[in-house]
Amino acid sequence: MKHSSAEIIREYGPFPGTDTVHGVSFDGRKVWFASNEGLRAFDPDNGEITQELAIAADAGTAFDGKYLFQIADAVIRKIDPDTGDVLHTIPAPGNGGDSGLAWAEGSLWVGQHRGRKIHQVDPETGTVLRTIESDRFVTGVTWVDDELWHGTWEGEQSDLRRIDPETGEVFERIEMPEGTGVSGLESDGRERLFCGGGNSGTIRVIHR
Repeated sequence: MKHSSAEIIREYGPFPGTDTVHGVSFDGRKVWFASNEGLRAFDPDNGEITQELAIAADAGTAFDGKYLFQIADAVIRKIDPDTGDVLHTIPAPGNGGDSGLAWAEGSLWVGQHRGRKIHQVDPETGTVLRTIESDRFVTGVTWVDDELWHGTWEGEQSDLRRIDPETGEVFERIEMPEGTGVSGLESDGRERLFCGGGNSGTIRVIHR
C-alpha cells in the first residue's frame, strides 16, 4: 500500500455565515458545499460565494453532470441547481447515519459514517446494489479516473484512501495533518481533491 502525507495546496474559507461543512461537490465550474445554512457554491479561482440554495443539507453532496444530489434527514434529494427545486427523493441507505456522496457511471455512492461502509445505490429507487466495508468511519466519497476514494475521520486522525471498488482493499493512503478532519470529499477530475473541513468551516485542497 502506498502511504504519504497530504499536501495542502490551498484552503478556502471560513465563509461568512458558515460554521460547518458537511459535504462537497464540483460541477466543473463551481465547488458546492453543504452547510447548516443550505447548499452554497463558490468560484474556485477566487473563493467567492456565487450561489446559494436554501435546502436541507446535513451530509454528502454529489453532481451527475446536470443535477445535484444532497443527503439530509435520512433521504437523498435530487435538486435542480438553477432553481433549487427538489425533483426526486429516495431513502438514504444509512437511515440518517450517512456521510459522503458521489456520482459515477449512473450510480450514487453513499458513505455510511459510523457503519464504516460505502454503498452503491440506484438513484431512481434507492436500492442498494453493492456494499463495501471499511475499517474506519467514512466521511466522504469520490471517483476520479476510475479510482474510488473515500475520506475518514475517527478520533483525532483523518486520511484519504484509494480503495478497490470490489473488495474495499486499501491501495493508497494520504494522511491528513494532525487536527484536520475530512467532512466531504470531491475531485476536480484532475489532480485536486476538495476536502470539507468540518466545523472549521473551510475546504482544503489536497494534491492527489
